[in-house]
Amino acid sequence: MFTPKYPRPDTAPMPAATPQATHHPSVYNPTAYAPAPVQTAPASNRPAVHLTPGSVLTLAAGGGALILVVGAVLVSMLLAVAVTASSVAVCAVVIRSILKSDHR
Repeated sequence: MFTPKYPRPDTAPMPAATPQATHHPSVYNPTAYAPAPVQTAPASNRPAVHLTPGSVLTLAAGGGALILVVGAVLVSMLLAVAVTASSVAVCAVVIRSILKSDHR
């Protein structure tokens, strides 16, 4: 059901061979070999971005706020890892003392 069904090799139609026509110009035509003209990009109609002192100050304040937020997130992640590691260490000490007192 899921296997492909191919036609038998003797029933498949043979592709027709078409002869390739070759063209040999007997006269040199310099316009046939001229390079294509170079097209330049059209000038943009959009106005250039002008930064005023107020916009520069806003960008600087936004960048500083972004750095502070990213720093706070990274420090909180580091603090979470440190708290987890210390709690695992305390649990290991408690389990070790329980097992040690159990042997006595």
